[in-house]
Amino acid sequence: MKIDGEMKTNSKLKVNDNVIVITGSDRGRKGKILKIDRKKGRVIVEGVNKKNKNMRATQENPKGGKISIEFPIAISNVLLFCDKCKKGTRIGVQQKDKTKSRVCRACGKSID
Repeated sequence: MKIDGEMKTNSKLKVNDNVIVITGSDRGRKGKILKIDRKKGRVIVEGVNKKNKNMRATQENPKGGKISIEFPIAISNVLLFCDKCKKGTRIGVQQKDKTKSRVCRACGKSID
């Protein structure tokens, strides 16, 4: 859903979740979510979509030079990786005793 040019996502993914990339040049790679930008609908995944960036010399980094950092990818391009199923899976929500927990849709294993 777009509001004023910004993407509003209601994803069930959280920081530190293990995910697998399902589309793009990094398809099939697994990694941990480092950051989620829900307004833009993008995530930064550890070891995925790495690009070189030229850094200017500063007092902290007097030499400057190239560094390799992860750039964001669309949140729709990743799926949660289930350890029991050994593949990417959708997320369901199960309610027990007034507490909600995320579960794997394929096998029913609790994620939280």
